Amino acid sequence: MKVDQKRRWKMFVAAGATMALVAGMVSTVPSVYAGGTIKADEDKWISIGMGTRQSINMREDGSASGAQWSNDFKIDNARIYINGGIHKYVKFAFNTECFNCNTGGGGTPGTGGTGQFASNSNIGLLDAIGQFEFNELVNFWIGRTLIPTDRGELNGPYYHAVFDGFRTPLGPSDFSGNFPQGGAGVNGAGVYGRDNGVVFFGKVHPGGTHLQYVASVFTGLRSGAGFGPNQRNSLKYAGRLTWNLLNDESNPGYYTSGTYYGTAGDILAIAAGGEYQNAGAGSFANQSAFGSFVSDLLFEKVLDNNNGKTNGVFTFNAEYKRYWAQSLAAWAANALGGPGDCFCMFSGTSVTAYALYLFPNEVGIGRFQPYGRYTFVNSVHSSALDEFELGMNYVISGHNARISTYYRNGNLATNGGFLGAAPGPTTGQHQDSIHLALQLQY
Repeated sequence: MKVDQKRRWKMFVAAGATMALVAGMVSTVPSVYAGGTIKADEDKWISIGMGTRQSINMREDGSASGAQWSNDFKIDNARIYINGGIHKYVKFAFNTECFNCNTGGGGTPGTGGTGQFASNSNIGLLDAIGQFEFNELVNFWIGRTLIPTDRGELNGPYYHAVFDGFRTPLGPSDFSGNFPQGGAGVNGAGVYGRDNGVVFFGKVHPGGTHLQYVASVFTGLRSGAGFGPNQRNSLKYAGRLTWNLLNDESNPGYYTSGTYYGTAGDILAIAAGGEYQNAGAGSFANQSAFGSFVSDLLFEKVLDNNNGKTNGVFTFNAEYKRYWAQSLAAWAANALGGPGDCFCMFSGTSVTAYALYLFPNEVGIGRFQPYGRYTFVNSVHSSALDEFELGMNYVISGHNARISTYYRNGNLATNGGFLGAAPGPTTGQHQDSIHLALQLQY
């Protein structure tokens, strides 16, 4: 694979120059962020919001010819948020997503697409949650919501410290392409980390610290009759414990964030979680349980500053995952063109860690935040994969307005299996890529 060093660095410089230009241009633009809440009284209200994430991606040898850099503009996410309260203890959330904006789903008949007009921009249901929140100790949500395992998943795409937070193997509900539909020839375990179920959560404060528990039951993987592993409709169980040793984290429900940009003070959060489902992986002929153990750490330190204004902020995130999935027999049969009913999950370990520093002074209307990241993925079915990432965030309004540019070198993308599936033998070499991204929400 030929590496065009000169062109690569020209693109990297261009991406950085674009960010600097935006920072300078917006220095004269007023900072205005609208709210969308309508109140009947203190207990009855409704709010409407939106979120969009967009990116420009340039990958070495990523063109159709396989010999030139690719150049792709993408809509990564486009969401509408609707939340409300109808009683002192009862609330709801109803959110949508453009499911195919990033992955594509349309096309012309005979070319691999569905032929449906504009089917690469379908808007669908993301969350539908009834929220019963009684006190700090006991609460529960019921409906379609996030499975509580690791911080990376509970951050969602919008509350990571970096633009692309999902670089380690995904859980079944994120690897799956749909919810269970029933009938023959169907495997489904959820979408975008969501599933249908009930989540219990609460918080206690032993010795002045802050300990949050989350326990849940979900539908999990469902298979059609004679197709796929889960023939007895077993349920999925998931949970998580988070121990904040310094300041407490304040988020909706049991959700998390990858950084608070110093607004929460000093944070040291240690967490462990996981999920289990009998016959949650494999095939009809080779059924297997699926289990996972995850552990993550968030450390954020607000640094002293002598100018008496803003402070610099150091942030560190780390995550470890261990997945147990289908047997080697199920994976091998699927790789050799078996019946196609294998829900072949990743099985193995992964680690990712990144550190960021938010500069104290504003440039234009934002603050620069350089960072570095390393990810390592080791499947029991293939050779190890890894990736280095160096980037810069331009933080305008926390998670609500942020521009990011980053450079990557690794073989995660060229092998494709890290997202959740059991990858085959490692063949792809390390690939360079450059990205420029925008995130907006309110």
